Amino acid sequence: MYADKTDEKIIEFLRNDSRESFVDIGKKLKLSESAVRRRVKNLVGSGIIKKFTVEIGESNTTSAIVLISVESSMDTAKVSARLTKLEGVKTVYEITGQYDIAVIIRAPNITEINSSIDSLRKIPGVSDTNTVIILRTIT
Repeated sequence: MYADKTDEKIIEFLRNDSRESFVDIGKKLKLSESAVRRRVKNLVGSGIIKKFTVEIGESNTTSAIVLISVESSMDTAKVSARLTKLEGVKTVYEITGQYDIAVIIRAPNITEINSSIDSLRKIPGVSDTNTVIILRTIT
């Protein structure tokens, strides 16, 4: 998947702290800042790194997992693409098993979670849902 072990280490450093400077990563790997910068640019260019994000603490949010069945006449990928555009939807997974799609929804409160679920159910092709509210995350 990655070009080499050095790329894997760079990705690991960026996963742990995406704000870590190329200079600091270079020192840890005994590489120059420009070598790290070039490698990251190549990882982005090849699509191995898709984006850099900020992770917000979840202490003031409510999260839910919504399992979705898609009508057999519908293209699951098209339903998934529409789901990604909904307010509150953070992640969409196409899965195997009883359900076709799993969605992670995050919002400030249950009312907004419900609003997102209502919008989700109106998408053409969604035939059934099963929602679970996440009570606590253990890391």
